[in-house]
Amino acid sequence: MFIRVNIEKCTGCGTCIDVCPYAAIIIKDDKAFITDACTLCGACVESCPEGAILDERGKEVEKPKDFKGVWIFAEQSQGKIASVAYELLGIGRKLADELKSELCAVLFGESDEVEELIKWGADKVYYVNSSDYTYLDDDLYSKTLVKLVNEYKPEIILAGATATGRSFIPRVAARLRVGLTADCTSLEIDKETGNLLQIRPAFGGNIMATIICPNSRPQIATVRPRVMKPGEYNPSKNGEIIKIDSLKPSGKVKVLERIEDKSFCRVNLQDAKVIVSGGRGIGGPEDFKMLWELANLLGGTVGASRAAVDEGWIPYAHQIGQTGKTVCPKIYIACGISGAVQHLVGMQSSDIIVAINKDPNAPIFNVATYGIVGDAKEIIPLIIKKLKQGVSEC
Repeated sequence: MFIRVNIEKCTGCGTCIDVCPYAAIIIKDDKAFITDACTLCGACVESCPEGAILDERGKEVEKPKDFKGVWIFAEQSQGKIASVAYELLGIGRKLADELKSELCAVLFGESDEVEELIKWGADKVYYVNSSDYTYLDDDLYSKTLVKLVNEYKPEIILAGATATGRSFIPRVAARLRVGLTADCTSLEIDKETGNLLQIRPAFGGNIMATIICPNSRPQIATVRPRVMKPGEYNPSKNGEIIKIDSLKPSGKVKVLERIEDKSFCRVNLQDAKVIVSGGRGIGGPEDFKMLWELANLLGGTVGASRAAVDEGWIPYAHQIGQTGKTVCPKIYIACGISGAVQHLVGMQSSDIIVAINKDPNAPIFNVATYGIVGDAKEIIPLIIKKLKQGVSEC
C-alpha cells in the first residue's frame, strides 16, 4: 500500500494534519503533502472529508476488515505436494479457527493429490490445473497469486520458507505493497486485535522477534519446514475445489531440464525419523564415526551444529539450525551440543530430544525430554554396546 494525495480533490483543509500521529503531513501550495515520516497507518485516509487520500492505483485504501480467511500455498514438485504444505495446513487450521474464518489452500500445477489438501484440513482449494505451472516460474506464480488475492482478499497468506517460497513470495508481497515476515518459527493470533503475531529469530538468533502488520492486508509469512506439526487427517472431510484459469507465461524463463542432486538426497535430514547430532563437544572429526554407528543402529542419520561444520568436521549439508536445516524427527539425540538459540530453532520441535553434555547448565537441557550429564565420548559407546546386545539377543 502506498498512500498519496489526489491534488485535484484536496482542498487543503488540514484535517489530515490534525489526525496524523506522526506529523507526516504538511500543507504545501494549499495542498496536503505526505512526507517520508509516513508509516502508512491510514489515519489520514479515513479522516479526509473529500476522499482525496488514496493508494497509488487511485482507489480508496482497503481496510483490514475487508479481508477474510487464511490461505496456505501448497507447493508441488512434479505433481507431488510438498510435506510443508500439510504442516502449513496444521497451523493454518489453528489460526483460522481462532479467527472464525475458513482455511483455503492454493495449488499451482497438475497434481493427483488435490483432494489430500481437503482431508488435511482445507475448506477450499484454489487450483490452477495447468502444465505451465509444473516448474517454478517466479513471474507466472506471483502474477497468478496476486490476481487471486485481489479477487478473494484473504487476511493471511502462509508459504513454506523453501527455495520455491523464498523465490516468489517476496514478489507477491512487493506487487501487493504489503509486508512479509520470512522464516517464521511460530505464529499466533493476538486475541485483542486479531493481528497475526509472526515470530522469528532476529539478530543472528540472539532474540526472538514478534512482528505484526496492523494496517495492511494480507499479512504474509513464510514458515520454516519441519517447525509446525501437520494437522489432523480426516479421510471423510469434504471441501470445495475451485478451478482457476491459468495465465500465460511471460516466456522470460524456460525450464530445459531438471536434475536431482543425488549427494544432497543421501543426507535426507528433513525426512529422517531419528537424528544423532554432534557439536564441538564431540572432540573432533574422528569422533563422528561413533555418531554414524549409533545412527545406523537406530535407522537414522547424522546432523551437526554450526560449530562442528565450521571446524570442518562434517559437510554443511548436515548442519541443523538457523543457518542450516530445520528438522522434526521422532528422536533427536544432541551430543556435545551446548544449545545456542541458533541451533534450537532448527530442532526444538522434535518429538523426543535426548541431550548428552558435560555441562549441567547447558541450554540444551532446557528443551530436552531426557538429559544425560557426562562426556558424550564415554556415554555413546555404552549406548551402542547396549543396542548391539539387544540386537544379538533378538
